[in-house]
Amino acid sequence: MDSVRAKAERTGSEPADGVRVDGVRVEGEQADGGPARRRRAEGVRVRLMREDDLPSAERASGITFLEGDRSTRRVGEPEPEPRSPAASAQWIDRMRHFLTVDPAGCWVAVAVEGDEEEVVGFAISQNRDRLWYIATYGVLPGRQGSGIGKRLMDAVLAHADGRQGIFSSTVHPAATRRYRTAGFSLHPQMRMVGTVDRATLPATAAVAGLDEGHEGDLEWMDRLDQDLRGAGHGPDHLLLIGTLRLVVSRANGRRGYAYIDDRGRAVLLAAAHPETAQHLLWEALASAKGRTLVNCVTIANEWAVDVGLAARLDLGQEGYIAVRGMEPPAPYLASGHFL
Repeated sequence: MDSVRAKAERTGSEPADGVRVDGVRVEGEQADGGPARRRRAEGVRVRLMREDDLPSAERASGITFLEGDRSTRRVGEPEPEPRSPAASAQWIDRMRHFLTVDPAGCWVAVAVEGDEEEVVGFAISQNRDRLWYIATYGVLPGRQGSGIGKRLMDAVLAHADGRQGIFSSTVHPAATRRYRTAGFSLHPQMRMVGTVDRATLPATAAVAGLDEGHEGDLEWMDRLDQDLRGAGHGPDHLLLIGTLRLVVSRANGRRGYAYIDDRGRAVLLAAAHPETAQHLLWEALASAKGRTLVNCVTIANEWAVDVGLAARLDLGQEGYIAVRGMEPPAPYLASGHFL
């Protein structure tokens, strides 16, 4: 559940069982909902997000994903912890970016009590040229099963306006059912975790022809994005380059890039050739501090599995990449928020 300015208005005929929310057609609550489900949905309004919703949306997101992590924790894994204040601030900054770039794709469900509103669900989507993606989506655990998630999904799908789509999904049964009925193919993802065996690292990054990236690289990076996923990251690159380390390969026919966070994790990786992608991932692993994580690995990206296993990371399954009108990008490791 846990990345261009669009018009907020939508036109078209209204089905008999639909309602209109802030100009976007949203289906009504499911007819088979019982009294408990109806009570959880009473007084809940789905509307476009405002900037002053961000703190409440972050709290809802933190609770939702913490509960999800706890329910899917594997035996032997550490107990999930709440977000740190720094991670909460980063979440708000990223959502503010999406709200600034494409506000018509940002929706919240709010429980209304008197003059007070509390965010109980959220769906942040973005249009980039002919690609649409969901950055984050969720409903508070106590509000799930009442139709709120469906109303939010209908709103952001209306914003997609038929574009091809991509997002990263958890294994939540109700969510995956909703994605599939919306026409998305679900491709299982893998993740690799552990401490890198330093003896397995290549001698130097220079051998692979890698260099530090800068804003002058963004034009060709967007062209590479278009080849791999149908659209450039555009304004998302400007945010990422300001907060993460950018490593690039500029060789003709072997271009690629990776954003690496301060813990040495590859946050987003794209390349024109699998060998280049492997060099970039090795560079990220070489800078890893303690235990690391490589996620969003689809079967189309087995080159990443080969690197992770060679570095002595443990391989496991982790949700789905959901796509519509496209294949999972490769060689490519998606970002959870920026896809």
